[in-house]
Amino acid sequence: MARGTPPVLLVPAAAAVLLLAVPLAGIVTRAPWGDLGERLASPRVSQALGLSLLVSGWALVLSLLLGIPLAWVLARGSLRGKALLRSLVLLPMVLPPTVAGVALLQGFGRAGLVGEELRMLGITLPFTTAGAVVAATFISMPFLVITLEGALTGLDIRYEEAAATMGAGTLQTLRYVTLPMVLPSLLAGAALTWARALGEFGATLTFAGNLPGVTQTLPLQVYLLMQEDPEGATAVSLLLLAVAGAVLFGLRGRWLGAFARRG
Repeated sequence: MARGTPPVLLVPAAAAVLLLAVPLAGIVTRAPWGDLGERLASPRVSQALGLSLLVSGWALVLSLLLGIPLAWVLARGSLRGKALLRSLVLLPMVLPPTVAGVALLQGFGRAGLVGEELRMLGITLPFTTAGAVVAATFISMPFLVITLEGALTGLDIRYEEAAATMGAGTLQTLRYVTLPMVLPSLLAGAALTWARALGEFGATLTFAGNLPGVTQTLPLQVYLLMQEDPEGATAVSLLLLAVAGAVLFGLRGRWLGAFARRG
């Protein structure tokens, strides 16, 4: 006979649900539904939305180009210090956002570790749209890497070995066997990466600034609206909440499944 939930756990569990649900319900119930469309269509919000889509889109592209090979190395590589490398990948997920921004400044800023080299190449990142993309990528790429690593770790390599015995090369095996089998996890990781990049705030503000039309994305617009138009801030927050909720609903636990397979 299966045991149910111990009664002693129900009260703290209910408190936890309330702690998570009440703030989100506050956004939904206090949103200015009557003029929501008008507020979201305002020039400032539309400009910030367009920039957010641009920045998060490029952040996703960079994460795919760099994160897929990194996930492969973590899952299949035999490098020394792989645990340390994995910790480095996960670090941006737990860093305070402003610390991440300071780290980006100290690394890629004009006076950063590689600032001089970037300047010689004609590249300037701080307070530019490219800098906002780098900040969003820095924060969001770990979501793709750890999700795909979990899928690759749990993949039965016999299918790849069978392809190799039939004459398939490494790239052919990757294209026709490995990637199709991990595609659901890859899509889940990509969705999480895009959603995280869309909501990035702290690192972007510190590293790229809050310049309208250049680096002022939707989360930064919410920050400004809170000071002059709280209802407008709630309207934009509702939009971001809807996007995040849609992504999580679409995943339906696939990300957690990737963690379980990696463990």
